Amino acid sequence: MTLPDFWDKPQESQQTVERLKAVRKVVDPWQAAFRSAQDLSELLGLLDENQEDSLKEMQAELIRLEKDVETLEFHRLLSDPLDSHNAIVSVNAGAGGTESCDWAEMLLRMYIRWSEQHGFKVQTIDYLAGEEAGIKSTTLLIEGAYAYGHLKAECGVHRLVRISPFDANKRRHTSFASIDVIAEVDDAPEVEIKESELRIDTYRAGGAGGQHVNKTSSAVRLTHLPSGIVVQCQNERSQHQNKEVAMKVLRARLYELYRKQREEEFKNFYGEKKDIAWGSQIRSYVFHPYTLVKDHRTLVETSNGQAVMDGDLDEFIHAYLKKSAKEKSSSGGKKP
Repeated sequence: MTLPDFWDKPQESQQTVERLKAVRKVVDPWQAAFRSAQDLSELLGLLDENQEDSLKEMQAELIRLEKDVETLEFHRLLSDPLDSHNAIVSVNAGAGGTESCDWAEMLLRMYIRWSEQHGFKVQTIDYLAGEEAGIKSTTLLIEGAYAYGHLKAECGVHRLVRISPFDANKRRHTSFASIDVIAEVDDAPEVEIKESELRIDTYRAGGAGGQHVNKTSSAVRLTHLPSGIVVQCQNERSQHQNKEVAMKVLRARLYELYRKQREEEFKNFYGEKKDIAWGSQIRSYVFHPYTLVKDHRTLVETSNGQAVMDGDLDEFIHAYLKKSAKEKSSSGGKKP
Protein backbone atom coordinates (compact mmCIF):
# COMPACT_ATOMS: atom_id res chain seq x y z
CA MET A 1 0.00 0.00 0.00
CA THR A 2 2.98 2.29 0.44
CA LEU A 3 4.12 1.78 -3.16
CA PRO A 4 3.72 4.91 -5.32
CA ASP A 5 1.72 3.03 -7.98
CA PHE A 6 -0.57 1.23 -5.53
CA TRP A 7 -3.66 3.25 -6.51
CA ASP A 8 -3.01 3.13 -10.27
CA LYS A 9 -5.60 0.34 -10.48
CA PRO A 10 -8.33 1.56 -8.09
CA GLN A 11 -10.53 -1.54 -8.22
CA GLU A 12 -7.69 -3.97 -7.46
CA SER A 13 -6.33 -1.60 -4.81
CA GLN A 14 -9.69 -1.39 -3.08
CA GLN A 15 -9.93 -5.19 -3.04
CA THR A 16 -6.51 -5.35 -1.40
CA VAL A 17 -7.60 -2.81 1.22
CA GLU A 18 -10.75 -4.84 1.96
CA ARG A 19 -8.70 -8.04 2.34
CA LEU A 20 -6.33 -6.24 4.70
CA LYS A 21 -9.28 -5.07 6.79
CA ALA A 22 -10.59 -8.64 6.94
CA VAL A 23 -7.19 -9.97 8.06
CA ARG A 24 -6.83 -7.26 10.70
CA LYS A 25 -10.28 -8.05 12.02
CA VAL A 26 -8.97 -11.53 12.85
CA VAL A 27 -5.34 -10.78 13.77
CA ASP A 28 -5.88 -7.70 15.95
CA PRO A 29 -8.15 -9.46 18.50
CA TRP A 30 -5.62 -12.32 18.82
CA GLN A 31 -2.82 -9.84 19.51
CA ALA A 32 -4.97 -7.94 22.01
CA ALA A 33 -5.84 -11.17 23.84
CA PHE A 34 -2.17 -12.20 23.91
CA ARG A 35 -1.15 -8.84 25.39
CA SER A 36 -3.91 -9.08 28.00
CA ALA A 37 -2.76 -12.56 29.01
CA GLN A 38 0.84 -11.32 29.36
CA ASP A 39 -0.23 -8.31 31.44
CA LEU A 40 -2.37 -10.48 33.75
CA SER A 41 0.48 -12.97 34.15
CA GLU A 42 2.89 -10.21 35.17
CA LEU A 43 0.31 -8.66 37.50
CA LEU A 44 -0.32 -12.02 39.17
CA GLY A 45 3.36 -12.25 40.06
CA LEU A 46 3.18 -8.89 41.82
CA LEU A 47 0.04 -9.50 43.89
CA ASP A 48 -0.36 -11.25 47.20
CA GLU A 49 -3.46 -12.64 48.88
CA ASN A 50 -3.91 -9.53 51.03
CA GLN A 51 -4.67 -7.29 48.03
CA GLU A 52 -8.32 -8.29 47.88
CA ASP A 53 -9.55 -5.43 45.66
CA SER A 54 -6.80 -6.01 43.11
CA LEU A 55 -7.53 -9.75 43.09
CA LYS A 56 -11.22 -9.12 42.39
CA GLU A 57 -10.34 -6.75 39.58
CA MET A 58 -7.96 -9.36 38.14
CA GLN A 59 -10.67 -12.03 38.35
CA ALA A 60 -13.02 -9.81 36.34
CA GLU A 61 -10.30 -9.29 33.73
CA LEU A 62 -9.75 -13.05 33.52
CA ILE A 63 -13.45 -13.61 32.87
CA ARG A 64 -13.40 -11.03 30.07
CA LEU A 65 -10.26 -12.61 28.59
CA GLU A 66 -11.85 -16.06 28.73
CA LYS A 67 -14.86 -14.81 26.73
CA ASP A 68 -12.56 -13.15 24.19
CA VAL A 69 -10.59 -16.39 23.76
CA GLU A 70 -13.81 -18.39 23.33
CA THR A 71 -14.81 -16.03 20.52
CA LEU A 72 -11.39 -16.38 18.90
CA GLU A 73 -11.54 -20.17 19.20
CA PHE A 74 -14.87 -20.08 17.38
CA HIS A 75 -13.39 -18.02 14.55
CA ARG A 76 -10.72 -20.71 14.22
CA LEU A 77 -13.49 -23.02 12.98
CA LEU A 78 -13.81 -20.86 9.88
CA SER A 79 -10.92 -22.53 8.08
CA ASP A 80 -12.43 -23.00 4.61
CA PRO A 81 -10.59 -20.80 2.06
CA LEU A 82 -13.88 -19.12 1.15
CA ASP A 83 -15.08 -18.50 4.71
CA SER A 84 -13.60 -15.00 4.86
CA HIS A 85 -15.44 -13.91 1.68
CA ASN A 86 -18.63 -11.93 1.27
CA ALA A 87 -21.86 -13.93 0.98
CA ILE A 88 -24.49 -13.98 -1.75
CA VAL A 89 -27.77 -14.98 -0.13
CA SER A 90 -30.90 -15.92 -2.08
CA VAL A 91 -34.31 -16.26 -0.43
CA ASN A 92 -36.98 -18.12 -2.40
CA ALA A 93 -40.60 -18.71 -1.43
CA GLY A 94 -41.78 -22.31 -1.67
CA ALA A 95 -45.14 -23.68 -2.72
CA GLY A 96 -48.05 -22.10 -0.91
CA GLY A 97 -48.67 -18.78 -2.61
CA THR A 98 -49.12 -15.75 -0.35
CA GLU A 99 -48.26 -17.70 2.81
CA SER A 100 -44.84 -18.71 1.55
CA CYS A 101 -44.16 -15.28 0.04
CA ASP A 102 -44.85 -13.68 3.42
CA TRP A 103 -42.59 -16.23 5.13
CA ALA A 104 -39.80 -15.48 2.63
CA GLU A 105 -40.06 -11.78 3.47
CA MET A 106 -39.88 -12.58 7.19
CA LEU A 107 -36.66 -14.54 6.58
CA LEU A 108 -35.28 -11.69 4.47
CA ARG A 109 -35.84 -9.28 7.37
CA MET A 110 -34.22 -11.80 9.76
CA TYR A 111 -30.99 -11.97 7.74
CA ILE A 112 -30.85 -8.22 7.26
CA ARG A 113 -31.20 -7.73 11.02
CA TRP A 114 -28.51 -10.34 11.71
CA SER A 115 -26.18 -8.62 9.23
CA GLU A 116 -26.76 -5.20 10.77
CA GLN A 117 -25.99 -6.56 14.23
CA HIS A 118 -22.63 -7.82 12.96
CA GLY A 119 -21.74 -4.60 11.16
CA PHE A 120 -22.11 -6.11 7.69
CA LYS A 121 -23.20 -4.15 4.64
CA VAL A 122 -26.30 -5.44 2.81
CA GLN A 123 -26.95 -4.75 -0.86
CA THR A 124 -30.08 -5.94 -2.68
CA ILE A 125 -29.15 -7.37 -6.07
CA ASP A 126 -32.54 -8.64 -7.21
CA TYR A 127 -36.05 -8.46 -5.77
CA LEU A 128 -39.29 -10.05 -7.00
CA ALA A 129 -42.37 -9.14 -4.97
CA GLY A 130 -45.24 -11.54 -4.29
CA GLU A 131 -48.55 -10.99 -6.03
CA GLU A 132 -50.45 -10.11 -2.83
CA ALA A 133 -47.82 -9.84 -0.10
CA GLY A 134 -44.23 -10.73 0.69
CA ILE A 135 -41.63 -11.73 -1.87
CA LYS A 136 -41.24 -14.54 -4.37
CA SER A 137 -37.46 -14.25 -4.39
CA THR A 138 -34.62 -11.91 -3.58
CA THR A 139 -30.83 -11.97 -3.75
CA LEU A 140 -28.59 -10.09 -1.33
CA LEU A 141 -24.88 -9.37 -1.30
CA ILE A 142 -23.75 -9.33 2.34
CA GLU A 143 -20.31 -7.77 2.70
CA GLY A 144 -18.12 -8.25 5.73
CA ALA A 145 -15.29 -10.36 7.13
CA TYR A 146 -16.35 -14.03 7.29
CA ALA A 147 -19.89 -13.31 6.12
CA TYR A 148 -19.93 -16.51 4.04
CA GLY A 149 -18.28 -18.53 6.80
CA HIS A 150 -21.20 -17.74 9.08
CA LEU A 151 -24.11 -17.69 6.67
CA LYS A 152 -23.30 -20.97 4.91
CA ALA A 153 -24.91 -22.55 7.98
CA GLU A 154 -28.27 -21.18 6.82
CA CYS A 155 -28.37 -22.96 3.47
CA GLY A 156 -31.43 -25.18 3.14
CA VAL A 157 -35.20 -25.23 3.58
CA HIS A 158 -36.84 -23.33 6.47
CA ARG A 159 -40.31 -24.39 7.65
CA LEU A 160 -42.87 -22.16 9.38
CA VAL A 161 -45.98 -23.26 11.31
CA ARG A 162 -48.37 -20.51 12.44
CA ILE A 163 -51.91 -19.17 12.40
CA SER A 164 -52.18 -17.53 9.01
CA PRO A 165 -52.78 -13.75 9.02
CA PHE A 166 -54.29 -14.21 5.55
CA ASP A 167 -56.87 -16.82 6.56
CA ALA A 168 -60.21 -15.39 7.74
CA ASN A 169 -60.90 -18.68 9.56
CA LYS A 170 -57.63 -18.40 11.52
CA ARG A 171 -56.43 -21.84 10.58
CA ARG A 172 -52.91 -23.13 11.10
CA HIS A 173 -50.70 -23.14 8.00
CA THR A 174 -47.29 -24.60 7.15
CA SER A 175 -45.05 -22.60 4.82
CA PHE A 176 -41.65 -23.26 3.29
CA ALA A 177 -38.86 -21.08 1.94
CA SER A 178 -35.37 -22.00 0.78
CA ILE A 179 -32.12 -20.20 1.50
CA ASP A 180 -29.17 -20.47 -0.87
CA VAL A 181 -25.78 -19.12 0.22
CA ILE A 182 -22.68 -18.93 -1.95
CA ALA A 183 -19.38 -17.10 -1.57
CA GLU A 184 -18.52 -14.07 -3.67
CA VAL A 185 -15.35 -14.87 -5.60
CA ASP A 186 -13.23 -12.23 -7.33
CA ASP A 187 -10.54 -14.50 -8.72
CA ALA A 188 -11.53 -18.08 -9.62
CA PRO A 189 -9.15 -19.63 -12.19
CA GLU A 190 -11.46 -22.64 -12.47
CA VAL A 191 -14.22 -20.41 -13.86
CA GLU A 192 -13.94 -19.01 -17.36
CA ILE A 193 -16.91 -17.08 -18.74
CA LYS A 194 -16.93 -16.45 -22.49
CA GLU A 195 -19.16 -13.78 -23.98
CA SER A 196 -20.19 -16.27 -26.67
CA GLU A 197 -21.67 -18.51 -23.95
CA LEU A 198 -23.88 -15.76 -22.56
CA ARG A 199 -27.34 -14.57 -23.51
CA ILE A 200 -27.84 -11.02 -22.24
CA ASP A 201 -31.37 -9.65 -21.87
CA THR A 202 -32.29 -6.18 -20.64
CA TYR A 203 -35.64 -5.10 -19.26
CA ARG A 204 -37.25 -2.44 -17.12
CA ALA A 205 -36.68 -2.92 -13.43
CA GLY A 206 -39.64 -3.18 -11.10
CA GLY A 207 -40.18 -2.40 -7.45
CA ALA A 208 -38.34 0.23 -5.44
CA GLY A 209 -35.70 2.40 -7.05
CA GLY A 210 -37.39 5.58 -8.15
CA GLN A 211 -38.56 6.76 -11.55
CA HIS A 212 -35.24 6.15 -13.29
CA VAL A 213 -35.17 2.37 -12.96
CA ASN A 214 -38.77 2.07 -14.11
CA LYS A 215 -38.35 4.23 -17.25
CA THR A 216 -35.21 2.67 -18.71
CA SER A 217 -34.23 -0.89 -19.57
CA SER A 218 -31.48 -0.91 -16.96
CA ALA A 219 -32.13 -4.35 -15.45
CA VAL A 220 -29.94 -7.16 -16.81
CA ARG A 221 -30.53 -10.90 -17.05
CA LEU A 222 -27.61 -13.18 -17.87
CA THR A 223 -28.11 -16.76 -19.04
CA HIS A 224 -25.03 -18.97 -19.05
CA LEU A 225 -25.90 -21.34 -21.90
CA PRO A 226 -23.58 -24.29 -21.05
CA SER A 227 -24.81 -24.59 -17.45
CA GLY A 228 -28.29 -23.08 -17.76
CA ILE A 229 -27.62 -20.78 -14.80
CA VAL A 230 -29.64 -17.55 -14.90
CA VAL A 231 -28.83 -14.48 -12.82
CA GLN A 232 -30.29 -11.02 -12.89
CA CYS A 233 -29.69 -7.64 -11.30
CA GLN A 234 -31.96 -4.61 -11.23
CA ASN A 235 -30.73 -2.72 -8.20
CA GLU A 236 -28.19 -0.40 -9.82
CA ARG A 237 -29.12 2.71 -11.80
CA SER A 238 -27.29 1.87 -15.02
CA GLN A 239 -27.32 -1.14 -17.31
CA HIS A 240 -23.52 -1.31 -17.13
CA GLN A 241 -23.54 -1.47 -13.32
CA ASN A 242 -26.25 -4.11 -13.28
CA LYS A 243 -24.31 -6.25 -15.76
CA GLU A 244 -21.18 -5.93 -13.65
CA VAL A 245 -23.00 -7.10 -10.51
CA ALA A 246 -24.78 -9.89 -12.41
CA MET A 247 -21.43 -11.13 -13.74
CA LYS A 248 -20.12 -11.19 -10.17
CA VAL A 249 -23.06 -13.36 -9.07
CA LEU A 250 -22.74 -15.62 -12.13
CA ARG A 251 -19.06 -16.16 -11.43
CA ALA A 252 -19.87 -17.11 -7.83
CA ARG A 253 -22.62 -19.53 -8.91
CA LEU A 254 -20.38 -21.20 -11.49
CA TYR A 255 -17.63 -21.59 -8.91
CA GLU A 256 -20.12 -23.10 -6.47
CA LEU A 257 -21.22 -25.52 -9.20
CA TYR A 258 -17.57 -26.46 -9.72
CA ARG A 259 -17.11 -27.03 -5.98
CA LYS A 260 -20.21 -29.23 -5.74
CA GLN A 261 -19.04 -31.35 -8.66
CA ARG A 262 -15.65 -31.79 -6.98
CA GLU A 263 -17.30 -32.72 -3.68
CA GLU A 264 -19.52 -35.28 -5.41
CA GLU A 265 -16.51 -36.86 -7.08
CA PHE A 266 -14.74 -36.91 -3.71
CA LYS A 267 -17.67 -38.59 -1.96
CA ASN A 268 -17.94 -41.21 -4.69
CA PHE A 269 -14.21 -41.91 -4.45
CA TYR A 270 -14.22 -42.37 -0.67
CA GLY A 271 -17.65 -43.99 -0.51
CA GLU A 272 -19.04 -41.40 1.90
CA LYS A 273 -22.77 -41.58 2.57
CA LYS A 274 -23.92 -38.29 4.05
CA ASP A 275 -27.16 -36.40 3.91
CA ILE A 276 -27.16 -33.60 1.39
CA ALA A 277 -27.97 -30.37 3.26
CA TRP A 278 -28.94 -28.39 0.16
CA GLY A 279 -32.66 -28.62 -0.45
CA SER A 280 -33.38 -30.39 2.85
CA GLN A 281 -35.35 -29.03 5.79
CA ILE A 282 -32.82 -27.68 8.25
CA ARG A 283 -34.92 -25.68 10.71
CA SER A 284 -38.52 -25.38 11.89
CA TYR A 285 -40.14 -22.24 13.27
CA VAL A 286 -43.32 -23.06 15.18
CA PHE A 287 -45.47 -20.13 16.36
CA HIS A 288 -48.66 -22.10 17.10
CA PRO A 289 -49.83 -23.80 19.31
CA TYR A 290 -46.53 -23.05 21.08
CA THR A 291 -43.37 -21.14 20.21
CA LEU A 292 -40.29 -23.14 19.29
CA VAL A 293 -37.44 -22.71 16.80
CA LYS A 294 -35.48 -25.94 16.32
CA ASP A 295 -32.52 -26.77 14.12
CA HIS A 296 -32.85 -30.37 12.92
CA ARG A 297 -29.13 -30.80 12.24
CA THR A 298 -27.79 -29.81 15.66
CA LEU A 299 -31.00 -30.15 17.76
CA VAL A 300 -30.40 -26.64 19.14
CA GLU A 301 -33.73 -25.03 20.00
CA THR A 302 -35.20 -21.96 21.67
CA SER A 303 -38.65 -20.80 22.72
CA ASN A 304 -37.76 -17.16 22.03
CA GLY A 305 -38.97 -17.11 18.45
CA GLN A 306 -39.24 -13.33 18.30
CA ALA A 307 -35.56 -12.91 19.12
CA VAL A 308 -34.66 -15.31 16.31
CA MET A 309 -36.81 -13.41 13.82
CA ASP A 310 -35.05 -10.23 14.98
CA GLY A 311 -31.71 -11.71 13.88
CA ASP A 312 -30.57 -13.66 16.94
CA LEU A 313 -29.08 -16.55 14.95
CA ASP A 314 -25.61 -16.94 16.42
CA GLU A 315 -26.48 -19.91 18.66
CA PHE A 316 -27.73 -21.88 15.64
CA ILE A 317 -24.83 -20.81 13.42
CA HIS A 318 -22.15 -21.57 16.01
CA ALA A 319 -23.63 -25.00 16.81
CA TYR A 320 -23.69 -25.93 13.12
CA LEU A 321 -20.09 -24.83 12.53
CA LYS A 322 -18.86 -26.71 15.60
CA LYS A 323 -20.71 -29.84 14.45
CA SER A 324 -19.26 -29.51 10.94
CA ALA A 325 -15.74 -29.06 12.32
CA LYS A 326 -16.14 -32.14 14.51
CA GLU A 327 -17.37 -34.23 11.56
CA LYS A 328 -14.50 -32.98 9.44
CA SER A 329 -12.01 -33.87 12.17
CA SER A 330 -13.48 -37.36 12.64
CA SER A 331 -13.20 -38.03 8.91
CA GLY A 332 -9.53 -37.18 8.95
CA GLY A 333 -9.94 -33.67 7.54
CA LYS A 334 -10.13 -35.00 3.98
CA LYS A 335 -10.94 -32.43 1.35
CA PRO A 336 -11.75 -32.74 -2.31
